[in-house]
Amino acid sequence: MTGTPDASAPSRPTTRRDHVTEVRPLTALDGRPLTLVHVRGGRPPTRGPVLVVHGAGVRAELFRPPLRRTFVDALLDDGWDVWLLNWRASIDLDPVPWTLDQAAAYDHPAAVAHVLKATGRDRLKAVVHCQGSTSFMMALAAGLLPEVETVVSNAVSLHPVVPGFSTFKIARLAPAIRPMMPFISPGWGDRPVGPLSRLMVRLVCAAHWECRNSVCRMVSHTYGSGWPALWSHANIDEATHDWIRGEFADVPMTFFTQMNQCIRAGQLVSTEGIEGLPRTFADRAPRTDARIALFAGEDNRCFLAESQQRTYDFLNRHRPGRDSLHMLPGYGHLDVFLGCRAATDTYPLILEELAR
Repeated sequence: MTGTPDASAPSRPTTRRDHVTEVRPLTALDGRPLTLVHVRGGRPPTRGPVLVVHGAGVRAELFRPPLRRTFVDALLDDGWDVWLLNWRASIDLDPVPWTLDQAAAYDHPAAVAHVLKATGRDRLKAVVHCQGSTSFMMALAAGLLPEVETVVSNAVSLHPVVPGFSTFKIARLAPAIRPMMPFISPGWGDRPVGPLSRLMVRLVCAAHWECRNSVCRMVSHTYGSGWPALWSHANIDEATHDWIRGEFADVPMTFFTQMNQCIRAGQLVSTEGIEGLPRTFADRAPRTDARIALFAGEDNRCFLAESQQRTYDFLNRHRPGRDSLHMLPGYGHLDVFLGCRAATDTYPLILEELAR
């Protein structure tokens, strides 16, 4: 069912013994409590700060699965000063009905300012994933993050394109269940919270027969159209496949409502009228001088690889030759970071872009 890493390699805990992890409180610009996770290695960093941003309904620990070598390991070994953001979509925080607008206007600018003050630097780089990427790119395109010099964006940025069945689910099914369920959680696969969630799990498990991990099956239903949707089982080892049971929780229906509007518009749109954010984000040149490296798994069944291709074409029209696009054969959505071979397949490409 799942792939297996090199059996000759020794296993080790997610956080290596020479890592020091410090969780720092952070207040968003609208007063929402967030956290930053500062991870230090055995040696002082030789490069500047890099901010790493997770997607919806997960947390900063997403980048430290039980692999021999995690993405955080790779960053530290390459000399980066690593900061992981728990923005308002994090399951480590109290659940709130958030929107991408709020994260763009309030969370990311606060996080960038905090890291720069803490490190004494005036510029930083960022690695952003999924809805951490869409919201970060909204802030970037709106000119709210002038201190960011490089962004590595995985899966989706300014142009969300999803499979046909996902379009149906987000346009038809999500509005139908929203009055009864203000949140939906893949974690219900192991921990249902009421009769409606139990019924949903039964229906999802009946339709998703690809593995026996009920959270994995709920992840595919919640976030895409695939069996599974966010990774290939061939890319995920058994330990990681089991670990994901505790790494997915509540996602508010407010997010799906906004994403439905974005998909219909063919680009990211703001929905709250927050000052500083335009209504649309791909109708004019982005207000940033940051170089942007786009990554797309060709097998992604959450956001199709066309999402990043469209954003690359948009950027290249406005600033030809400045940005880059990496299509990753054999990879999907999250296995870019969680895959048992990601340390040799994808991490080096990301590190190369950060170092440019």
